[in-house]
Amino acid sequence: MVSVCFYFQVHQPYRLRKYSIFEINENHDYFDKVKNEEVFHKVAKKCYLPTNQLLLDQLNHVPEFKISYSLSGVFLDQAKKFDPSVIDSFRKLVDTGRTEILDETYYHSLSFLYSKKEFIEQVKMHRELVWDLFAYKPKVFRNTELIYSNEVAYYAEKMGYKGILAEGVDHVLGWRSPNFVYRPRTAESIALLLKNYKLSDDIAFRFSNKNWTEWPLTADKFAHWVNNVNGSGNTVNLFMDYETFGEHQWEDTGIFDFMRAMPRKILEHPDNDFKTPSEVIDCYEPMDTLDIHNIISWADLERDLSAWLGNKMQHESIHELYAIEEAVKKTNDKNIIEDWRKLTTSDHFYYMCTKYFSDGDVHKYFNPYDSPYDAFIAFMNAMTDLVQRVKKVSGKLDPKEVKILGK
Repeated sequence: MVSVCFYFQVHQPYRLRKYSIFEINENHDYFDKVKNEEVFHKVAKKCYLPTNQLLLDQLNHVPEFKISYSLSGVFLDQAKKFDPSVIDSFRKLVDTGRTEILDETYYHSLSFLYSKKEFIEQVKMHRELVWDLFAYKPKVFRNTELIYSNEVAYYAEKMGYKGILAEGVDHVLGWRSPNFVYRPRTAESIALLLKNYKLSDDIAFRFSNKNWTEWPLTADKFAHWVNNVNGSGNTVNLFMDYETFGEHQWEDTGIFDFMRAMPRKILEHPDNDFKTPSEVIDCYEPMDTLDIHNIISWADLERDLSAWLGNKMQHESIHELYAIEEAVKKTNDKNIIEDWRKLTTSDHFYYMCTKYFSDGDVHKYFNPYDSPYDAFIAFMNAMTDLVQRVKKVSGKLDPKEVKILGK
């Protein structure tokens, strides 16, 4: 038997304005309200609302169909502010009883790498928000951008989760297949689900590529590929950005028609079904133990951290950010703390990426800057102003906590 496990990441950051050095100490409004609202409405119209309705129809008419999501806290905050109907549409999906919600960091941050304390606080905040909006308690965790290692699994288990998601990286798996459940080396009970990146990316990245040898991708063809896993795997984990539907892959590519037809085509094989991550974990025993010391992610060809931490600009800006964490929190100023946390969102560092590779265009998607250097300048100007705000509230700030005080 093969279980298809659909998981969608839903996230929109608070993008920074092109915050100028001349605004420091004068204007504390770092975020581009107009751009953020514009992007949200655009994606809600093209992706969130039509895709939610399509999948709700599938859930209502195909009883075996099941899906799962992680919804970042900053996405949910913007949905509440810009278009509450988006929240309502996700609520309808959850109310079917066949949609699972996963936990993550509230601000879609890299906090696990720099501050375990902040990481735990953001996960707790996210858990509370999901309960407030959906009356739902997540059982499975996925770290920002599927950033994963043994240590991440260890912390997720200690926080009470029974499962965690990661990328099915070839050099980590070796001879193993991503189509089984695994146990992390450092864990006692938590289960590890790995993305089948080949089949996931056939939908997320290659669907509309007319130069792809398998174009056009039909529901029949995709179901055949899933059927071939029978006998050599238990689960096909299809993990992807939700914006795949209608935004990355426009409606005129046929992506909605594909998604509308695909569940029934997969179910034509008597040994196929759909399961949520929790159900996969409950149904299948771990095949083996995976020992993953080095951090992996689902980003780019390298599947590492270089999309966020691949150059000096990225390293400098994120180190400065976490260097002032303690001082920021000591202010007990809600606005300062919230602005600092919005700056922890991983997208700010992604926009500073200077890599060149075959899928490099993803770094330009929804990017408000003309260059990575503009992203760095805007971020560091906002950081300089934030430090000055902290100084005004606290009266002083230990120079060892942040280097930019000398500027």
